[in-house]
Formats: sequence, C-alpha cells, structure tokens
Amino acid sequence: MHETTTLLIEVGALLLLLGLLGRLGRRIGLSPIPLYLLAGLVFGHGGVLPLNASEEFFAVGAEIGVILLLVMLGLEYSAGELVGNLRSAAPAGLIDGVLNALPGAIFAFLLGWDWVAAIVLAGITWVSSSGVIAKVLADLGRLGNRETPVILSVLVIEDLAMALYLPLLTAVLAGSGLLGGGIALGVAVGAVMLVLVVAIRYGHLISAALSAKDPEALLLGVLGLTLLVAGIAAKLQVSAAVGAFLVGIALSGPVAHHATEMLSPLRDLFAAVFFVFFGLVTDPRDIPPVLLPALALAVVTMGTKTITGYLAARRVGIAEPGRWRAGLALVPRGEFSIVIAGLAVAAGSVEPKLAALATAYVLITVVTGPMLARLPDFTWFKVWLRQRALRQRTEPLVKTD
Repeated sequence: MHETTTLLIEVGALLLLLGLLGRLGRRIGLSPIPLYLLAGLVFGHGGVLPLNASEEFFAVGAEIGVILLLVMLGLEYSAGELVGNLRSAAPAGLIDGVLNALPGAIFAFLLGWDWVAAIVLAGITWVSSSGVIAKVLADLGRLGNRETPVILSVLVIEDLAMALYLPLLTAVLAGSGLLGGGIALGVAVGAVMLVLVVAIRYGHLISAALSAKDPEALLLGVLGLTLLVAGIAAKLQVSAAVGAFLVGIALSGPVAHHATEMLSPLRDLFAAVFFVFFGLVTDPRDIPPVLLPALALAVVTMGTKTITGYLAARRVGIAEPGRWRAGLALVPRGEFSIVIAGLAVAAGSVEPKLAALATAYVLITVVTGPMLARLPDFTWFKVWLRQRALRQRTEPLVKTD
C-alpha cells in the first residue's frame, strides 16, 4: 500500500510539472521536449530528488510513447504513398547511411577503440529519433508540409535498416560469428517483409474490421492492435517502431481519421513520459568527463544529418526553405541510439565510456534539435534565404559580363 501511494504521488507530481513546463515552453515559443528532458535529469539517477518508485511505470510509458508517436505518423499516409516515398527516397537513405554512420565509426577509432565499438558508434550516430522528430513536426504544425513525406521516408528507411542492423549487432556482440549473424538477419528480413505485405495488401480488411461508428471500440481496437503488432515485431528482433508505423499505414478512410482524433491526447501524454524517462535513467555525473568529445561528435553529425535532409528534399523538387526544414528536422538522435549503446554495454565487449558518451551525445542532439528545427521560421533566416537566392541568380550574370 505504501509503495502504491508513493507511486501515485511521484507520477502525479511529475505529470503536473510536465504540464506546467509544456505550457511554459509554448508561451516562450520553445518546444517542450528539452524541458521534459531536463526535468528527467533533475529527478533521475544522480539528480536533485530521485524518483525511484515510479521508474518502472515511466519505463513502460516510454515504450508506449514511442509506439504511439509512430502509429500517428503512419495514420497520416496511405500504403501507396509509403511505397512511392520509399522508392524515391532510396538514394537519400544510402547517402544518409554514408554521411552519418562513417563519422561515428571514424570517431571510435580516433578514441583508440576497437572495430566492435566502431560498429556500435556508427549505429548511434546514423539513426535519427523518429519519436522526437514526430513530436517536433506535430508541435510546429508541419505534418502537412511538402517536405514532411521526405522526412518520413528517411526515417522509415532508417527504421527498416535498424531492423537488419540490430540482429547483426547482437550477433557480433555475442561473438556468434557469421552463421549466427546470417540467421538473425534472415529472421529480421522475413519479419519486415511479412509486416509490409500485411499492411499494404490487407490493410483495407483491417480497417473494415474496426468500426468508426463506435468510438470506444475503435480506440481499444486500434490501440490494442498497435501494441500487439509492435510487441510481435520487437520479439522478432524488428523495431517495435516499424511495426507501429505500418499499423498506421494499414488503416485508412474514416477509421484512420477518427483514430487520429482519439489517439492524439494519448500520444501527447505518453510522448512526454518518453522524453522524461530518457532523462530519468541518465546520471548527470557521467556526462562531464565525456562532454567535449560528445559535443564534437554532435556538431559534426548534426551537420551531416542536415545535409542529408537538404539533399533528399532537393532531389524531389522541394523549395529552399523546405530543404532546410527537412535537414534540420532530422538532427535529433534518441531511442535507437540508446538501445544500441545499451546492447553494447550489456554485452560487456566494448569500452565502458561508450555508454556515457552516447548519452551525452543524444542529449545534446535532442535538446538542440527542436531548437534548430525552428530556425527556418525566424524572419532573419528567411531574409538570409532570399539574399542567398538573389546572389545565386545574379552570379551567372556577373560572370558573363
């Protein structure tokens, strides 16, 4: 009884604080994500007032938060749009992997770590945070923008790549060799293909089974289906985020419309829990020794990720402001980066400092990412873009003269 009472007090107090921080962030024109993370640091391991009784609650809530963020993204697009976007974004996905995985691998070697640590750090710097980016796009009202499908295509390609990368990484860390890695890869590929086929070919049957006329049944059905598929996907060593996203893709018509309206408040609640949990499990005392290396790595890879989004948007004919919005939106790293670091540290086969470096790195990108995403909305940035466009138009005339 005492533990339950403490749990209720801790959860209630923290949720109330998050509500106040969210209101403060919107009043000053700032995404609430950095404020949620800082709140987690204050009340987490090594913080001012650690909350121990509610940690398990926030851990489960954080998992649900990522799943809801991704299913809501999936509800915005149809299966046909997904396939078309994936085909057009395949070159961007390749550029994304090269530009953002290589710096992590090179940085590991510069620190004197081995090739296993290089593979781990490459994955940490490669993949953006779908959960953070989905929240930022919703907060800034950009879900309907022309560049948003480009951003989502890059994220989906990354998530699908993680579905192949994580089993291979697990095999490498466990020393399973080539055979073990090949089996893990085969299971991951088969699971991804199965979920894709069901979502694209039989999505209309799933929508038909869920009635949009009964809100209660629809909410329970969509939420239950999403958690079930995400759990099965994770069990098969495929990203739970990929499974949730494809559930959203599979739903269409009135079912998708009504599900979006009903799930939005739940998404906001559990998304806040996800971000605060990230701070709760981070010990601030581990960050100072690795802060400078993490900052250097963050600066390099925030630049390469911005280039990735910019090139991807330019390739499909997005105007200059949209290219910058796409590039800057992709900056945050998050849940996958922490999962990768956690797997490596749990295996005990990599440098112990890697976990602290990964945490500091992710925190830097997650805190600065939502702020950078707002840059294209500032007047001075728009003026700079116009001046840049004018220079580009007049330079050929000057050279001709």
